[in-house]
Amino acid sequence: MKSLIKYMFMGVVAGSVLSACSTEDLNTQPTTSMSGTSLMDNGNAALVPLNGIYRTLFSSWSNHENFGISAWTLAAETMGDDLIMNDAGSGWFWYDGAYNVKSHYNSDDWRPYDVWNGHYTIISNANYILAAEKTMTDGASVTAAYALGQAYAIRAYGYFTIAQWYARTYKGHESEPCAPIYTEPTTPETQGKPRSTVKEVYDQAAADIAKAVEYLGKCNTARQHISHIDYATACGIQARIALVMENWELASSAAKEAIRKSGKSILRVKDFKGVNDSSKENVMWGAEIISDQAGMYASLFAHMDADAGKYGATCRKQINIELYDMMSETDDRLAWWNPNDPNNEDGGYQQEKFKFSDLQNWLGDYIWMRIEEMYLTVAEAECRMGHDKEALKWLSDLMSKRDADWTCDKTGTALGALTSDYTGSLLEEILIQRRLELWGEGMGRIMDIRRCKQGFVRTSEQGWPSSLLLQGRPTDDPESYMWVMTIPQTEFDGNVNMDSSKDQNPTDDK
Repeated sequence: MKSLIKYMFMGVVAGSVLSACSTEDLNTQPTTSMSGTSLMDNGNAALVPLNGIYRTLFSSWSNHENFGISAWTLAAETMGDDLIMNDAGSGWFWYDGAYNVKSHYNSDDWRPYDVWNGHYTIISNANYILAAEKTMTDGASVTAAYALGQAYAIRAYGYFTIAQWYARTYKGHESEPCAPIYTEPTTPETQGKPRSTVKEVYDQAAADIAKAVEYLGKCNTARQHISHIDYATACGIQARIALVMENWELASSAAKEAIRKSGKSILRVKDFKGVNDSSKENVMWGAEIISDQAGMYASLFAHMDADAGKYGATCRKQINIELYDMMSETDDRLAWWNPNDPNNEDGGYQQEKFKFSDLQNWLGDYIWMRIEEMYLTVAEAECRMGHDKEALKWLSDLMSKRDADWTCDKTGTALGALTSDYTGSLLEEILIQRRLELWGEGMGRIMDIRRCKQGFVRTSEQGWPSSLLLQGRPTDDPESYMWVMTIPQTEFDGNVNMDSSKDQNPTDDK
């Protein structure tokens, strides 16, 4: 049980590290035993390990391309068709974009291990809190509901992300193997479990997020920090899960509820330049990075901001030219990219969307969910249910703050076999606006491509360097295993119920 034990101990260590939350949180000492059953019944003690979990979501564990949610999102962005890297630079994220990481499942320093270990670590931490659910709820306190709701949401997020990375997309692959499910604390004596099916893992995530929404809806308390998952953010995560499961009604209703209860509003581009300030009125969830928690080279902005002279300069992040050209001359989002940057050369257009807020001190907040995503989710879900008028209403709410001259009379849900095979449908328009609005953000571009069951091609005309064109690779096949990650060898070494000869994902594209 070597690998699972590691998750447990990493979780305990992570749970003892405090993030920058309220003074009350920082001074509260944990009262958990290794079995996680002695949490105080009022839930106050659970806030400390919760803060530790959140700290792991933006901290670097091993190398400069490993800094939690924002790193995993950037990796998923580089695997798609819209975010171009013009050069290998120091190599960080380059191998994700080149689809050359799966063979490194024997290492604990590459993506197969990083994503698997990272998410089972937060799941393990959440399980310690949830093991005390009955004791905590006996107190029936607001704090207990606040803590338990977050723990359920974190576990839901963990399983949802694992399912997206380590199996093919939900619809049509429900019976295929996915990942083990653990809902109880792990100890050195815990026996590893076999892979559950795709459906079972998604069902677990869906049940967990429903429980989170229930708890957080009941506690009716202001969250203590933007990094915490509150009721509206839990609804946003529920909407994300529902989109992938193609539960359009729930995706729409959850996103609408997130909008209604968040108190957030769509901001114009000029009002959140740099996408680096978690205090902005459109931010639903993110990490406030303070000076002693700055990741330095192991940070999103070190990889994105070319002006910093770090990895963002040696490996520039650019937008697909064809996607950029889909904006009109009156679209405010043009400011996010610079087509005239002298370093563009023959590549895409240099990004200006993600910048350090304080370069000297390596500061810049991570944004994990914006209210604009929820409007796009409602629009897509309503469109997929055949409610074109309703879909246009929600899309127009966003676009009125992006392009004063934008109009749309499109209908229908037709999508091309490739993301570049355009049909002129309303659904396609919504997805194009999603690609532009959430470039570099959201769940990661490849996750949207997969759930929409499309393929893609990269071309030099779009700005891609020849070494990332993926020629001869099945990027046009949505059923390909090309983007299904391999399981780290450490899992097989420590789990008697998983056999690498039978349970490993394909190490090639098929």
